[in-house]
Amino acid sequence: MPDAGFLSCITPVILTYNEAANIERTLARLSWAKRVLILDSLSTDDTQARCLAFPNVDFKQRQFDQHAKQWNAAIEHVKDAEWILSLDADYVLSEALIDELRSLEPADDVIAYWSTFIYKIRGKSLRGSLYPPVLTLFRRGAGHYVQDGHTQRLEVHGKTVELTHPIYHDDRKSAKRWRQSQRKYALQEAHKLASTPFNSLRLQDKLRVLGLAPLLVIPYTLLVRKVLFDGLPGLEYTWQRTLAECYLQLARIGIFK
Repeated sequence: MPDAGFLSCITPVILTYNEAANIERTLARLSWAKRVLILDSLSTDDTQARCLAFPNVDFKQRQFDQHAKQWNAAIEHVKDAEWILSLDADYVLSEALIDELRSLEPADDVIAYWSTFIYKIRGKSLRGSLYPPVLTLFRRGAGHYVQDGHTQRLEVHGKTVELTHPIYHDDRKSAKRWRQSQRKYALQEAHKLASTPFNSLRLQDKLRVLGLAPLLVIPYTLLVRKVLFDGLPGLEYTWQRTLAECYLQLARIGIFK
């Protein structure tokens, strides 16, 4: 392997729960790491066995209660690295990003880096998506996670920079599992919308409160994000995002409980 460079300063951290469909692709791109910390939420599939097939994996378990608490518990296990790379179990690092990380030389005032994403459907990369940039690489001790609707957000106070090369978002779990997750997420997002003053919401959340998001997501995804030109995977992605917005509206009026 080439000189590890800045990679030697990084410990990847991943949360898992029944990620047998994804985790091997993610871990295969982390062979450069001396240690990959996985905090598992008591998976019932063979996630653990697949993780432990990789010699650099340190596998730990914790009963899940909340995404932010789970992430904060995970990063507490990192004591011997200057930087943490937080990854979902379906995040696959591009080779270009690995090379970028290897040669990275952070300025002293930089405390975190944003990652952008290329979304994949059934292994095919899309031209665009609605997936936002995420703070993924940060100095140990420089931030903590807070709950934000159905997911978590890393809060840091200091200078952040965007990495040049993307991460692939490549979730290949079943459609049934996806629908179950989206219904659960819809309830959490509905609670967030109901408990946040309208003027404090992001534009997309204001559109959700106004009930416009399910109507706008189709032309925006197909035409603005250009997934119309990605064939069936693009149509499938548009259907997913439309269904997710419909679930949220159903949760807001009490259909989902």
